[in-house]
Amino acid sequence: MINGAIGRRRWSGDERARILEETLAPGAVVSAVARRHGLTPQQLFTWRREARQAAETLPAFVPAVVAQPAGASPEAGTPSRSPHPRRRARRRRTAAIEIDVGGVKVTVENGATRATIEAVIGALKGGS
Repeated sequence: MINGAIGRRRWSGDERARILEETLAPGAVVSAVARRHGLTPQQLFTWRREARQAAETLPAFVPAVVAQPAGASPEAGTPSRSPHPRRRARRRRTAAIEIDVGGVKVTVENGATRATIEAVIGALKGGS
């Protein structure tokens, strides 16, 4: 969109994101991407810096992997075939958070307090 008599262009957030994504492709040349979209390389580098700074203030999300607890049978969700179907052994469900950073695996077990979890994450952030 052209704005005002000067002809200054305003880019939407989606347009900026799409252009910035082009600069992150393997082998991409920022100057070429800038020319293709009618920008100066400096403007594009400024957008990249702003995006990087904004990303640092947001919490980082990583893919979650759901794994079977050690010793649990893979058929835990299937009905029991025991001769006494009414007498099922109660299993205590355990939950844990596993964080793997730089080859170091940290496990936060079920029942950990918020303060403990914050301390673990703070320690990991400080070491990275």
